[in-house]
Amino acid sequence: MPLITLLLMSLTFTSNSLSAQVIERTLPKEWNSLAKGARFKDRFLLMKGSNLSSDTWGTASVKPRFTDNGIEDRIWSYWGGNIVKADDGLYHLMVCGWLESSPKGHMEWPNSYVFNTVSDNPTGPFKLRNMIGKGHNPEVYRLKDNRYVLYVIGGRYVSDNLSGNWEYGEFNFDARDRRIIEGLSNLSFARREDGSFVMVCRGGGIWISRDGLSTYRQITDRRVYPDVDGRFEDPVIWRDHIQYHMIVNDWLGRIAWYLRSKDGISWVVDPGEAYTPGIAVHEDGQMEDWFKFERIKILQDRYGRAIQANFAVIDTLKQEDKPHDNHSSKNIGIPLNPGLLLTISDKGPITDKTKQIRLRIHAEEGFNPQNDIEIFSLRFGASSEVNFGRGCTVLRTENEGDDLIVTFIGKGNGITPDEFAPKLIGKYKNGNMLYGYARLPYVDYIEPILSARAPVFSETDKEISCTIEVENFGQVTSKEAYLKIESLDKSGKKRLIASGKVQALQPYEKTKLSLSTEIKPGPGAIEGEEIIITILDGKKQLSTFHPLTQA
Repeated sequence: MPLITLLLMSLTFTSNSLSAQVIERTLPKEWNSLAKGARFKDRFLLMKGSNLSSDTWGTASVKPRFTDNGIEDRIWSYWGGNIVKADDGLYHLMVCGWLESSPKGHMEWPNSYVFNTVSDNPTGPFKLRNMIGKGHNPEVYRLKDNRYVLYVIGGRYVSDNLSGNWEYGEFNFDARDRRIIEGLSNLSFARREDGSFVMVCRGGGIWISRDGLSTYRQITDRRVYPDVDGRFEDPVIWRDHIQYHMIVNDWLGRIAWYLRSKDGISWVVDPGEAYTPGIAVHEDGQMEDWFKFERIKILQDRYGRAIQANFAVIDTLKQEDKPHDNHSSKNIGIPLNPGLLLTISDKGPITDKTKQIRLRIHAEEGFNPQNDIEIFSLRFGASSEVNFGRGCTVLRTENEGDDLIVTFIGKGNGITPDEFAPKLIGKYKNGNMLYGYARLPYVDYIEPILSARAPVFSETDKEISCTIEVENFGQVTSKEAYLKIESLDKSGKKRLIASGKVQALQPYEKTKLSLSTEIKPGPGAIEGEEIIITILDGKKQLSTFHPLTQA
């Protein structure tokens, strides 16, 4: 076969392979107007390392690179994992990998092993300490009783000591009459204030476990991801002292999205890319241009702030990574701007009529707010305003101890009754971006979470009745609430099937309501109508649920 024919076949195959893994997404036009600091991507800092080398595997686009950043070698191909700082003072990266020489190359990943690797530095280099067992896409978290849980696809390990013995088992899941969205893989976990855990699965469903090890029970019936076209995977969720955060990756479009939440259940999407290829940059401007950035995980400080992102990266198409070749994968760490510590001094609600807003910017080690900030660059208010360069402007400042009190003109704050974490954006005097979130003093951040199961209908000669279970997945006691079951036809018209009062419930307490009705839905729907269950506190909607079927 002529050489030119072979070259054309090779180019065609490569082009087809690339198109199978990459698509150019059309981004919202308003993103062109975002201010510096609006995107989560703006928080990535320069990579750290001391061993800058080209004497290693990889395409020219990832060389020279810091081979001591994260973990890599020529024996194992490493993939996703997260870091925790343990009681021994070391950083433990729980990472998975497979032999680079495996006959299937990168496609050996289903047979991954999980390793405990350690470093005295969060960016590495990490060294193997012990192999834990089989597993892929690990994420480790700590329970209230100080035991560690190491999630892997299909199971989990539990240990008292990161470097000790690990006992393998499986999680239990209760979908609670809800559709499991895209199966139960690539899970991520965040610990709540009472030691319970909220979990997001690959498909964007939200689950809660009372202690992080007992049964995870599904709360949502639809994905919480952005309502856009995307092949989503690799969600990561975490909680800091202000709010919950989530990042999810559109692997086909190679763009990730950033979301925030007050309670870990209901989410808002912030504009701008959370990350894209091109974020791994050295101090001299040199870039490690990895083909894929996947499996993002977050290292947190004592306030819960994100201080580093770890990624699984690969230098080429996964199918092109063969045994004994020049391609492989590794885990890297990129420091993040953690944001400032902020406190709103005003106690009353902030509205569009608020004249002034006083904000305390707290001093920290290595940061003096009285000297380090370009004061008149600051903008404060709702993210929907500040992210686009709007928001409140500075009226005056005053020093209090080492902290700085900034008084903003209230006009243009954009804060609505739904706001839970207004934002600050500005610059340091050295020109670098600063940002931070604050809690609103008048907002309840820990509230009841009432969630219903599907109603069960029964019929006798005398009456039709239904029973429905309601549980409080919140961390505080609920008030008496109102529940209604409605049907929704294709034209959008609703009709009431049954209603009743839900008694006050302690955290994780459940009750069963017995309701009478003149309507008995058939399996799945009423002649094609949709069933909606709504729980309300007065006019405030606490939850809605669209059950799959009615037994």
